[in-house]
Amino acid sequence: MLALEADVREDAPSSSFVAAVAARFGSVEVLVNNAGGSFHAPLTDVSAKGEAMLVAENFTSVTRLVRLVAPLMPASGAAIVNVTSIEAHQASPGFAIYAAMKAAVANLTASLALEFAERGIRVNAIAPDAIGTTGDDDARARMLADSARFDPVLLPPLGRRGSPAEAARVVLFLASELSAFVTGTTIHVDGGTHAAGGWRLR
Repeated sequence: MLALEADVREDAPSSSFVAAVAARFGSVEVLVNNAGGSFHAPLTDVSAKGEAMLVAENFTSVTRLVRLVAPLMPASGAAIVNVTSIEAHQASPGFAIYAAMKAAVANLTASLALEFAERGIRVNAIAPDAIGTTGDDDARARMLADSARFDPVLLPPLGRRGSPAEAARVVLFLASELSAFVTGTTIHVDGGTHAAGGWRLR
């Protein structure tokens, strides 16, 4: 096991991280791009610096790590799993840049699935929502404190929030041989929120 911290928004830490992994293990069979984050603000209130940070954290980190790791992946059986969000598939007022970058990752997932198919590398994504985490709770509280006009539905059709472990199990499925014939797709891990619609006017 090798556990390291790296700021994937930056080139040098990402390159050092992947170099350390390569030195320790030689190859990489699974890459999970799970970095991401946002803050609530109308687009006109997001500075150029804030936008650049959102793009780097939610999109460029993915392309950077794929570019660094793909050469280390074996000729067959490798998998890339990108973690997007329900916001990749619906409007997201107050999180416009974040949602646009998650949509970009969803599209990137499909494109890379074709680019890497000949090498036997599968590329898929999950789009979580209604997962009970501190970060999600904090973002919702800040959004409501800002008197946002739109409010995401608190409970999905299944009537409860999901757990990080339930999202992780789907990542594990996409990384394993259980999904050997699955590539270029996104699985919604959201208790039915995507099917139900998502936002409502407060």
